[in-house]
Amino acid sequence: MSAKQVVLVVGGGSGIGADAARCVAEKGYDIGVMSSSGKGEALGNELGGLGFTGSNLVVADLEKFVAAAIDKFGRIDGVINCAGHGPKGDVMDISDEDWHLGMDYYMMNVVRMTRLVLPIMQKQKSGSIVNISTFAAFEPDPDFPTSAVFRSALAGYTKLFSNKYASQNIRMNNILPGFIDSLPEKEDRVARIPAGRYAKVRELSETIAFMVSDTSSYITGQNLRVDGGLTSSV
Repeated sequence: MSAKQVVLVVGGGSGIGADAARCVAEKGYDIGVMSSSGKGEALGNELGGLGFTGSNLVVADLEKFVAAAIDKFGRIDGVINCAGHGPKGDVMDISDEDWHLGMDYYMMNVVRMTRLVLPIMQKQKSGSIVNISTFAAFEPDPDFPTSAVFRSALAGYTKLFSNKYASQNIRMNNILPGFIDSLPEKEDRVARIPAGRYAKVRELSETIAFMVSDTSSYITGQNLRVDGGLTSSV
């Protein structure tokens, strides 16, 4: 068994997930990284941990990733769930199939992984799950319709899960990023942000690392905005 705490990043091949994996590894954790592109496998190996190629849409891939982590490390202390970009378009033009695909991308990815790691965390009597959501979860943006709809649902799932398992020292929280500098900058989007700029990806990663760590041990069931003031609600 690893002497260090172990964090798995699902969807960690690029963007926020990849930088979060690097940030967590720099803080002394053993790391496992999975993505469908192969970049996650390369990054996990580069970081001296576990690299794995698979899709968070495929239960068998997630099962193999979790099993490989237990074989290598003997424990799983944290999970960071990231997602790719699901279907977009006008809200009335999205097909039934694309709505279902959006649910797979933005909500079921978390449900699937949680089912697999929960028994491990229960045995360890601790665990932290952090889901990368969106600023649009509570203020829907027409540019991201399926993301907004299903990450709003994810907030409900997160609260139900966190309330049920808080007494077992197992936590779940969502991070709600605004616009990140890994995306092309658009003037109209910058104009909406009180901070006047996109976030640096490391600003997200530091928050994610805090939320997956024991330092945030009394925080659960929350949706933490990291958006430079982009959203209006209080």
